[in-house]
Amino acid sequence: MAEALFGGLCRSGRDPATIIVAEPNANRRESLVARYNVQVTADNRIVADRCETCVVAVKPQVLRDALVPLAAPLSERRPLLVSVAAGITLNSLDHWSGGFCPIVRAMPNTPALIGCGAAALVGNERVSQSQRDRADAILAAVGLTTWLDDESLLDVVTALSGSGPAYFFLVMDALTKAGVQLGLDPLTARRLCARTALGAATLAETSEQSLEQLRLNVTSPGGTTERGIAALQAGNLETVFNDAVDAARARSVELAAELGEKE
Repeated sequence: MAEALFGGLCRSGRDPATIIVAEPNANRRESLVARYNVQVTADNRIVADRCETCVVAVKPQVLRDALVPLAAPLSERRPLLVSVAAGITLNSLDHWSGGFCPIVRAMPNTPALIGCGAAALVGNERVSQSQRDRADAILAAVGLTTWLDDESLLDVVTALSGSGPAYFFLVMDALTKAGVQLGLDPLTARRLCARTALGAATLAETSEQSLEQLRLNVTSPGGTTERGIAALQAGNLETVFNDAVDAARARSVELAAELGEKE
C-alpha cells in the first residue's frame, strides 16, 4: 500500500525528491530509487525528523513497535501522521506517537495499486484544514476519498470497501467457474466476467439511478436475467452479504482491542 500511495503521488506530479521512503530491505530500496527516484532510508527516524507528513503503512501487528521508538521526535516536531493500518484507533496512534501529533486514519483498498482505490478518512482534533487537505491529496492520488465524522464507522468501511475487493473476486471466480462448467474455456469466461464487472461498476458509479433500478433495467419480465436473479434470491444472497460485512466489521473491532494501546 505504501508504494501505491507514493507511486500515485509521483504520477500526479509530486516531485519525487520531496518523498522519503523508509524501507528495511536494501534490494527493495534500490528498486524504489530506480523506479520512482524517491529518497530512501533504512532508518524510520530520518522520516520522523525531516517530514511534515509521515504516512505509516505497516501491518497493524507491528505498528506499535514502529511508532513507539519515534515518540520523542514526533512529539517535538508534531508532523501530520497518516495511518493506513486496519483496526488501529486514533487513541492508540496518539498514545504510541507521544500524544502531540495531528493524526489521520485512512482505510484504502487494494485497487489503489492501479489508481482505482476507495478510501475513507477520519482525523483527530489536532488536524487543521490544511493538514486535512494534505492527507486527502495523498489518498486522492490513488482513487476516491470520503471523510467520516465518526471513527467507529471506519470499522464498517474496512468491512465494506477495505475487504470488498475480495468479495467481488469471490463472486467473479464463482461466475467464471459457472461459465466453465457450462462449456466456456477458462480464459473466455474470465475475460467476459471481468469486463462485465467493470461495466457494471462504471454504470453504478456514473449513473444517477439507484442500484436497484440499474438491476431492473437489465431484468426483463420472463427473461433469462429474471430467472438467474430469482435463483440468487432463493439462496438469501442479501443475508449472506450482510453476514459477511458484519463479520469483517467485528474482526476490525477485535483487532483494535487485541493490538491497541498498551504500555
